[in-house]
Amino acid sequence: MTEEVLAPLSGTIWKVTVAIDEAIEEDDEVLILEALKMETPIYAPCDGKVKEIHVKEGDTVEEDQLLISIETE
Repeated sequence: MTEEVLAPLSGTIWKVTVAIDEAIEEDDEVLILEALKMETPIYAPCDGKVKEIHVKEGDTVEEDQLLISIETE
């Protein structure tokens, strides 16, 4: 099963803090989104393994855009 991490608001990807195939736990920071001159950490919604990273640092994203796919067990 795959869980999706979506952008909670529009902004710019400041830093991606995970890698593909990395094991993560619920509430681990997966990236930092910059919006309105504030850095907003985005956290994993579940335990699993990073399947795909759909953005890179510097990308501009819209609210509800797919950022990361997490493969759950």
